[in-house]
Amino acid sequence: MQETRGRVTKDGIRIYEDADFEGMQAAGHLAARILDEVAPLVEPGVATSTLDDFIRNRVEELGAKSATIGYRGYQHASCISVNHVVCHGIPGPKVLKDGDILNIDVTVILDGWFGDTSRMYVAGMLSRKAERLIQVTHDALMLGIAAVKPGNTFGDIGHAIQSFVEAQRMSVVRDFCGHGLGRVFHAPPNVLHYGRPGMGPVLEEGMFFTIEPMVNLGRPETKVLADDWTAVTRDKSLSAQFEHSVGVTATGCEIFTLSPAGRFHPTWG
Repeated sequence: MQETRGRVTKDGIRIYEDADFEGMQAAGHLAARILDEVAPLVEPGVATSTLDDFIRNRVEELGAKSATIGYRGYQHASCISVNHVVCHGIPGPKVLKDGDILNIDVTVILDGWFGDTSRMYVAGMLSRKAERLIQVTHDALMLGIAAVKPGNTFGDIGHAIQSFVEAQRMSVVRDFCGHGLGRVFHAPPNVLHYGRPGMGPVLEEGMFFTIEPMVNLGRPETKVLADDWTAVTRDKSLSAQFEHSVGVTATGCEIFTLSPAGRFHPTWG
C-alpha cells in the first residue's frame, strides 16, 4: 500500500499533511453518499443481502473499491448489524421485520484513501426504546467528536462518550473501538469509547481516525458467533452504533463522512 508523507508520533500515530485532507474528504463523502442512497431500500421484507448488493454495485459505479471485500476473507461490501448484533453483522438472506433497527457500515477506497462510516436505519415503525437508544448513541458520537482538538487526549474523547451514555443508564461496548486510517484501513491509535480525561496520546493536527461508539440498552458484554465475525450482546439487548471518520485541524476537527443529504440519523430527512 502506498504511504503518504508525514511523520509518525512516538505512539505510532501518523501525522498527515494539509494536502492529505482533500483525499479523505473525497473518500468520506463517497462513503456517506452511498449510505444516503441505500436508505430508501431499508424496509420490512427486504433481505440484508439485497442492501449489500446495492452497496457493492454503487461502490463500483462511483469509481471506488470496497475495503471490506477480501479483508481477512470477508466477502461483502458492508457489515449490516440488526437489533442485538453489535457490529460486523454479515449480510444474508434473512429479511428485515417491522421495527428492526440496523447499523450499516461501509468503507470505500478512493484514489488510495479510505472512507469509513456507519449509521443506524429503521425498518418500519420505530419503538420508543429503540428510538431513545439511537438518539443516545448519536449524541454520544457527537460529544466525542466535540472533544477532538489539538492538546486534548484520546481519553477525553472516551470520557465524553462514556459519561454521557452511562448517565442515560445504557452501556458502552468495550470490546471494539475506533481506529486510525488514511491510506490504510486500520492503523494506530485504538480509539476507545470509554476512558479518563487527560489519559492516552495527545491529539495533534493531522491525525485521522474513526470514532464509532457502540451502545447497548443492557450490559456492555459481547460475544462473537461461530462465523468469527458477528458480535452480539451477551444479554440479547438492543445495540446501536454511529461512526464518523475525522481529521484533527488546528482548531478542532473536520468530519469527513457527513451525510450529503442530511440523513445521518434515521429520523432526519
